[in-house]
Amino acid sequence: MRGTMELEPELLLQEARENVEAAQSYRRELGHRLQGLREAQRQIKDSASQTRDVLKQHFNDLKGTLGKLLDERLVTLLQEVDTIEQETIKPLDDCQKLIEHGVNTAEDLVREGEIAILGGIEEQNEKLWSFTKKASHIQLDSLPEVPLLVDVPCLSAQLDDSILNIVKDHIFKHGTVASRPPVQIEELIEKPGGIIVRWCKVDDDFTAQDYRLQFRKCSSNHFEDVYVGSETEFIVLHIDPNVDYQFRVCARGDGRQEWSPWSVPQIGHSTLVPHEWTTGFEGYSLSSRRNIALRNDSESSGVLYSSAPTYICGQTLTFRVETVGQPDRRDSIGVCAEKQNGYDSLQRDQAVCISTNGAVFVNGKEMTNQLPAVTSGSTVTFDIEAVTLGTTNNNEGGNFKLRVTISSNNREVVFDWLLDQSCASLYFGCSFFYPGWKVLVF
Repeated sequence: MRGTMELEPELLLQEARENVEAAQSYRRELGHRLQGLREAQRQIKDSASQTRDVLKQHFNDLKGTLGKLLDERLVTLLQEVDTIEQETIKPLDDCQKLIEHGVNTAEDLVREGEIAILGGIEEQNEKLWSFTKKASHIQLDSLPEVPLLVDVPCLSAQLDDSILNIVKDHIFKHGTVASRPPVQIEELIEKPGGIIVRWCKVDDDFTAQDYRLQFRKCSSNHFEDVYVGSETEFIVLHIDPNVDYQFRVCARGDGRQEWSPWSVPQIGHSTLVPHEWTTGFEGYSLSSRRNIALRNDSESSGVLYSSAPTYICGQTLTFRVETVGQPDRRDSIGVCAEKQNGYDSLQRDQAVCISTNGAVFVNGKEMTNQLPAVTSGSTVTFDIEAVTLGTTNNNEGGNFKLRVTISSNNREVVFDWLLDQSCASLYFGCSFFYPGWKVLVF
């Protein structure tokens, strides 16, 4: 009984410690959830405030534009009124001047005739003769033609009041407020010098025709387009290592012109060192980031290697052929355990590669299986994993085995690659005998 009584405090103490640890864990978890809840509340409030500002600015701009368009239309119609008035009133003004001149002439003739009639016999005969002679030169029966009112313009404004209903209908349907965007970023995968962005639809009723991906450094205020198309995955290159970037995506509905609201921005970065070609090789010209190599017109030949053994087993190494030149059976794209100068190709020992004709070489030996020939736009990927470590009991040579998968143009070959010693990381390289080949590595 005493032993049992002595153990009880220890059990109680242990249980108390466990309860304290459980309570601490519970408190931490509640803290995380509270932080997530506050972030959700902040997102709702910030997005609501931003949406209000966007709506106010848009409708203010719309009112200004509509007012400007109405003013321009009014000026055009008033100018039409002025033109018709000026063109049609001038002939009538000319006719009025002619009639007024005739009236004055007739009044003068009447006065002169009345004086002639009232004069003496001798004086009357002379004045009557002069009046008669003057009257004979005036065509008293010639009258200018005056148009009827039905024959002259009577201006009026033709205004269709139905435009108000049409405009009202469009205005009432203009704009929507979405509580959630139809697409969201699903995954960010780091790559050497890049990040793969994958997104998906979250609205089953939304039919997407195109997607638009933007990114920016978190320290920048400006997003820039990096992809527009129908795919739901894209690798963003030119990513600086250990720098945070923001990504967002939107979509355009089938048959629509406007883009949907943006997805919630996601932050990602790459900790992997970018793959770079070795500088200073006379036969190749490199891009500013040294991830693109162009075979130039130099007669210098040999293998262009990576600047360092940056390919690590378990990753995917990708070569994208941007442009092509004349193929040669000695061409090569691949990986190797170490740099070996003096070779014109990676078709040698301690290397695996693919030639531009699709032939695959392992330690200098051509495999029976072959991939499609490399063309402009082709993507060649290498996936390598360690299989065994230590000495192998076979006659194939080598004591370190790697499982290699080379894929190109929707086909792949899988084989084991034996090396003399273990390699935690590998070099990559390429060789082309004719100019025009351009290769991007990531």
